[in-house]
Amino acid sequence: MWRFKSGERREIWDEEIPAPIGDIEAAHRIRDICRSAADSAAKMSGPAGRPDKKKNDSKNRKYDAERYERAARAAMEIAMKISDDLMRDSSLRQIVGLCATANDLKTARILLRAIQTASIREEVLGEHPVLRP
Repeated sequence: MWRFKSGERREIWDEEIPAPIGDIEAAHRIRDICRSAADSAAKMSGPAGRPDKKKNDSKNRKYDAERYERAARAAMEIAMKISDDLMRDSSLRQIVGLCATANDLKTARILLRAIQTASIREEVLGEHPVLRP
């Protein structure tokens, strides 16, 4: 259990990639990163102005924000290396979903413009209508 080990918990996006990976493995890794960071993204989109009774709430929000940002950055770096257009667009869809969950609409809109496949772009807009121009 990671709780009993000394040091900080290692996340999937903090792990080094030992060798060049293929497009399919990169897409799987992006999906795993987005799923792992989804809880932090959801916590970020919660009501920020509401005063909470917990002392550690601001510390937890900061932790969740840093965790989401590290995950999104790592996923974007991996997605840039995918050579297959359809696979890259599918991976970008995962990242856009993560950004929309975190209410990071600026990043989500930028990534949405990078999706070249019209059907994937329309599915993303159907799932997240707030991203429509």
